[in-house]
Parts: sequence; structure tokens; C-alpha cells
Amino acid sequence: MNHVLFEDRPNYETVSFPKPRPFQTSAHDRLREGRRAGHKNQLVMAPTGAGKSYLGLRIAHEALAKGRKAIFVCDREALIDQTSEVADKYGLSAHGVIKANHWRVNRDMPFQIASAQTLARRGWPEDMDVIIIDEAHTQYTVWRDYIPNCRASVIGLSATPFSDGLGKLFSNLINATTMHDLTESGVLVPMRVFSCKKTNMDGAATRGGEWTDSAAEERGMEIVGDVVAEWMKLGEGRKTIVFGSTIKHCEELCREFNAAGVMAAVFTSETPPEQRKPLLEEYRKRNSVLRVLISVEALAKGFDVQDVGCVVDCRPLRKSLSTAIQMWGRGLRSSPETGKQDCLLLDHSGNITRFLDDYTDIFYNGLDALDAGEKLDKAVRKEPEEKEVVACPSCGYKPFGRRCMSCGFEPKSSALVEAVPGEMQEVVIGKRKLADDKRHLYAQICTYARSHSDPDKQRGRAAHLYRKIMGDWPPRDFVFEKTENVTIERNTLNKIKSTNIAAAKARSNG
Repeated sequence: MNHVLFEDRPNYETVSFPKPRPFQTSAHDRLREGRRAGHKNQLVMAPTGAGKSYLGLRIAHEALAKGRKAIFVCDREALIDQTSEVADKYGLSAHGVIKANHWRVNRDMPFQIASAQTLARRGWPEDMDVIIIDEAHTQYTVWRDYIPNCRASVIGLSATPFSDGLGKLFSNLINATTMHDLTESGVLVPMRVFSCKKTNMDGAATRGGEWTDSAAEERGMEIVGDVVAEWMKLGEGRKTIVFGSTIKHCEELCREFNAAGVMAAVFTSETPPEQRKPLLEEYRKRNSVLRVLISVEALAKGFDVQDVGCVVDCRPLRKSLSTAIQMWGRGLRSSPETGKQDCLLLDHSGNITRFLDDYTDIFYNGLDALDAGEKLDKAVRKEPEEKEVVACPSCGYKPFGRRCMSCGFEPKSSALVEAVPGEMQEVVIGKRKLADDKRHLYAQICTYARSHSDPDKQRGRAAHLYRKIMGDWPPRDFVFEKTENVTIERNTLNKIKSTNIAAAKARSNG
């Protein structure tokens, strides 16, 4: 008689997840609350460094531990192995991979890590209870058509949920944390920006408001030598990711780096599979001889090498703030093991100037609603006038827009606000007094936001209302969570209502 000594079956009881950070616990709790409130499809906005994969895998584990099935969908095949390796480290090695010719294919496993491209060819596994979609702003037809009517709970993950139509696919947005909070806590490092020789895009061809790839490539070729020369001067030999406009542009940049004695390689959608793994393995080494990796899109989303200390932006954009944020974010993760203190951004595209105000807003506040995110990738930014980049009057950080991304300094706007002299500076709009001082006004706005917004949107709502009324963001020491409720003055309430009406009209006309 034969006895089975060890039964081989999935076990999800023994896991080794690191202790969650407070904002990760809060985001997970809000997802549970949202599901109980009837939101089947929810989206989590979490910046670079917030641990989207960690959060997604914890969500999957919660379902698996209850005997349910879960699938984690990656938007690119290049991220399949990265996600699978992380799952192993967390104790979720009992998973299959849905990807053509992958050695880990096993559709019998309750947990699957899937390539969106393979799902499109082979179809969805049956009876999934939880679907986690990474980089959800990249809307693949395979899941966009599937999730509205499937029975599974769906969680989208994105640092930049700006693409058109997300508000129709997901009914609840959870803003997990902000880049500012992550920088303050040391999860991200500050970004030092150098304004370098720019690609001249004057008169360049556009399509749908964005510069065409061919136009950006042609203009970018003109300054390839400058890109390498300025990296040699400013890049400090740091491990670097360079973003070009097209594959041809990337290849030319690579030739120029190599000719200058710098080991560089191109990593794009056309890089053969047999070259991808050794390239990335070498680049991930702390003392890698490969100092520069050059790409268009393949490295812009979800690619994480913590000791990248320099990003070179050679891809001019007019509309896509999300692409700019994704590119710059590749160098913002902290790396305590290597003593990384900051990330250099060498701006050859002019993007940091075009997107500065919107980027600053996202840096401090994240998003209030998916509809607001969609507009950020639709607006065509005007070409900034050629002038010296402004520095923060307080700390000297460049570039400086409405609020410093280094020290938080913000200039006082006097366009709408009259400050009445005296010990208390009353807030007066026109001839109507709204509050005893700015802190009193902020407290009224917080009180209103708590009673008129979902819990995960209250802080952002208060900040945006304050900005609409005062012309600038709340000072750094105005902390929503520490501000107590107060009586809302009649004039303040009327002002808030008129602000809401104006915003509603703008949306209907937009």
C-alpha cells in the first residue's frame, strides 16, 4: 500500500509580508469599506515608492487565505518575472504564470500572475474572485471589456490614473498617499533638476495635440551630442535611465554614449527576450558596468531599480503629464544601502517647465476624482517662454512654481485676498468677511469637506477649496487631520457654494 508522505497543495497561511506602513493599512481598510458600500471596481492611486505590488499582493493573499481565487494582471510581459519574484519573497510561491511559453504555467493554481497580452489571446481563467490590475491607466481592451460585468471584485493600481474613461470603469478612487508624504518619510528622495540644452520643438508636427514621434525624433537627433556631454558634466557617473522619443532616437543616444566611453544599452519593445534578462540582471547589480539604460516606454512604468540616481528626459511632451511623472519616478526611490540622497533630472525636453504647476499639485495632493485626472492628460500645455528657471526664494530649489517641492514655501497671492491690518488678519473677499484669519477659514473649509466628501477625498477637497478661495494652497502647518470642526460662517458657505457652482459649469462646458 502506498502512502503519500507529503501532499503537494497550495498553502497561503505562511506568508512573510513586511509590516505595512500606516498609509498601506489605511488604503487596504478603505478598499474593504468601499466594497461593503457596493463598489465592485475600485482604483488605488499610489505614487512611485508607495508599494503598489505589495498592496496588490496583500489583497490577493487576503482572498487566497479565505479559499478564494485571485489574479494579478501585469500590463507588460517584462513585469511578469518581477512580480513573480516578489510574490515568492512574500511567501506566495504557490502561483501560476499566464504568459506564452513561461516555465511557471499552471492554470490549476488558485493564484495567477498574468500578462494582459496573453489573456487577450487565451482568455480569462474561470471563477476568479479578485482581480488586481497593475498600471490600470494603461487600458487594455482585454480587461476594460471584461471587468464591468464580471462577478469578481476588481482593484486597479496606478501612480497616474489620468487616462480617459477610468471613471466609467471604477466607481471609487482611493488616494493612498502623496509623493510629498513619501519624500518627507524618506521613501522617496528629492529631485534636483538641471535645465539642459533643449530640443527645439518650434513648429514641429502634432497629432491630437501631442507632438508626433517622428517630429520629436528628428528634433531630438539634433542635440544627441549635447545630451551625452551634459551627462558627462552633470551626471556624476550615476546609474542612469535615459528616455528618448523613438527606438531610433534611443539607438542613436546609445551609440553616442558608447563612443564617449560610457557603457550604455537600449531596452525597448524590440529588445529580444534572450537579451532582456541578462541586461536587467547586469543593470540591477550595485556596481554594474552598465551605467546607462535607454528606453522609450519599456522602462517608464513599474520598472524599479532603487539605486538609479539620474534620469535624463529627452522625450518632449505637450499633454501627457502621466508619462512625465512615470519617467521621472524611475529615479525617485530611496536606496539606503547605497547612501542615495537625491535624484538628478537632466531636462532636455522642457517637460519640467511645461508641467510644473500640475506636477506640483499632484506632488502635494494627489487626485480628488478620476475625472480630474483625465483632464490632466488632455490639456495641451503652452510652450514656455525661453527664460531662466526660477528658484525658490526660500531654499533656492529649481524649478519653482506655485509651491516649492523641496521646502514647501509658497508665495502669498494678493489677487483676491485683502488682509486687514491688525493682530488678527481677517480674510475678506470683496467686501465680505469670511473668517478671522486664514487658519479659521481653513477650519471652516475642513468642516465643510468632512460633511460633503467621501473620507478618502476630504483632505484633498479641503485643499482645493482653500486654493480656489485664497489663490494658493494651504500652508504646510495647516494639517487637515489636526484641524477641528468649527461653525461655518454664512459668507464662507456662500463662497464655497459659488465655487462649487463655477466648477460644475466648467465641467459641463469641458
